[in-house]
Amino acid sequence: MRTKVGEEHLRRVRRICTSFPGTTEKLSHGEPTFFVHKRVYAMFANNHHNDGHIAVWIPVPPGAQAVLLKTEPDKFYLPPYVGVKGWVGIELDRISDEELAVHLREAWRLTGDGRRSSRRG
Repeated sequence: MRTKVGEEHLRRVRRICTSFPGTTEKLSHGEPTFFVHKRVYAMFANNHHNDGHIAVWIPVPPGAQAVLLKTEPDKFYLPPYVGVKGWVGIELDRISDEELAVHLREAWRLTGDGRRSSRRG
């Protein structure tokens, strides 16, 4: 179920993600999803399966998931499907644009730069 608040948060996420080089957006599993080099680095979740979260799901560096979930459980949560792969969900109503941009840039870097550098070696 889409919400007006969710649409406002999607605009925030979209504005930040589209500022990163090579980003494309398309629907995946019914939600706006952001890609770099054809790999997902951010998935918007607007009350996914009526779970109550208006969030973005992103990969984080190894070890960061446990730290974020423990130190800021009101802001970060274990998302379905991708949580087992080291991703976190970020509650968009509990994070500033500045902090959100830091996390999204890191997800973009992990996904995009990691792929490019692995091809060089």
